[in-house]
Amino acid sequence: MDLDIKLHKEDLPDQIHFSDNIAIDCEFMGLNVERDRLCLVQISSGNNDAHIIQLNKDKYNAPNLKKLLVDEKINKIFHYARADLLFIKKYLNINVNKIACTKIMSKIARSYSDKHGLKDLIKEFMSIDVSKQLQTSDFGGDLSKKQLQYCANDVVYLHKIYEGLYKILIRENRLDLYNKTIKFLPTRVELDFASFKEDIWSH
Repeated sequence: MDLDIKLHKEDLPDQIHFSDNIAIDCEFMGLNVERDRLCLVQISSGNNDAHIIQLNKDKYNAPNLKKLLVDEKINKIFHYARADLLFIKKYLNINVNKIACTKIMSKIARSYSDKHGLKDLIKEFMSIDVSKQLQTSDFGGDLSKKQLQYCANDVVYLHKIYEGLYKILIRENRLDLYNKTIKFLPTRVELDFASFKEDIWSH
């Protein structure tokens, strides 16, 4: 698949406009939000495109990106939104509105499987076996073509995966359960932000 990959420094350009349904992913220096910084935000319209924003680690001043993320009219598809939203909250100082999460969708819809990673979903719904080898590479400096390709792969398939999972949720009468679960996600992020990492429902 030929992808249209564009790298933007610090923010989205003023002239870019998206539809009301986009896919988003982030790359960090690690998984500890107190120690590791947010490096990249990737966005796809679902048309084999990927806009990769390399954020300024000293300022995190990205008004166009922030405006897009808080827009309540635009559906934003993540995979494992919990982590992305936490880093966005910490480093961009905003709460993202109108969220969908394919990992949560998968766990509720695909009870026939215990594999809910993005690689597994791409393989099931797209019949493509992508490499996650660069998942642990350094996204904090200059980016190689392979890294840009990896970042693009994390968002370009999410629209199709979302559509596939949505159909299963409807078929199995689990859409209402998913919708109720996704409403709790911002609260789960607030709990993470307040360092409540454990399962608060456990005894």
